[in-house]
Amino acid sequence: MKIKTSITLSEGLVRDMDSLLKAPDTPKNRSAFLEAALRQYVALLRRRIRDARDTEILDRKASALNDEANDVLSYQVDL
Repeated sequence: MKIKTSITLSEGLVRDMDSLLKAPDTPKNRSAFLEAALRQYVALLRRRIRDARDTEILDRKASALNDEANDVLSYQVDL
């Protein structure tokens, strides 16, 4: 389902968008262009949030993970 909305954009941004609408392999109208751009931006923000959460978890558990890795490495024999 599509919802009609109204937004205000800078003149330069609209000019840039309109020039890109003429290029091959791009959406052919402003609505489709903005929807595609927004989908990509939302996906980027979700990745950043997920990556920040994962980094926080790894940082919190880094000491225990390093201790476990060192323990495993201690069982290796020299070649």
